[in-house]
Amino acid sequence: QLQLVQSGGGLVQPGGSLRLSCTASGGTLNPWAVGWFRQAPGKEREGVSFISKSARITKYADSVKGRFTISKDNTVNTVYLQMNSLKSEDTAVYYCAADLYYELTWDKLGTPTDFGSWGQGTQVTVSS
Repeated sequence: QLQLVQSGGGLVQPGGSLRLSCTASGGTLNPWAVGWFRQAPGKEREGVSFISKSARITKYADSVKGRFTISKDNTVNTVYLQMNSLKSEDTAVYYCAADLYYELTWDKLGTPTDFGSWGQGTQVTVSS
């Protein structure tokens, strides 16, 4: 059973940057597709960014395109989400998720039901 441990997050001013990390244990992350989701108070969990098993395909929600970058480092079994130019509306609890069978495609974002393994969540607050 793959276990995901998140780190990073915190409080940042608008326009600032943060990097979230998602490190896997209990197996190698290499053959798993990974996604980042977020959930703001009173809202549904939404997909933010995804990376395919091979890391050849990445996808982003329109709201973060051009500001967030997802990457995968198989040598340290970690997926990162670099978040730049942060806005107040990016405030949420962020979750990483992985799935061995999910196939990321160019035409759509993943949904929470596509992923079976989840990190513990980390708070990101963008405020002055």
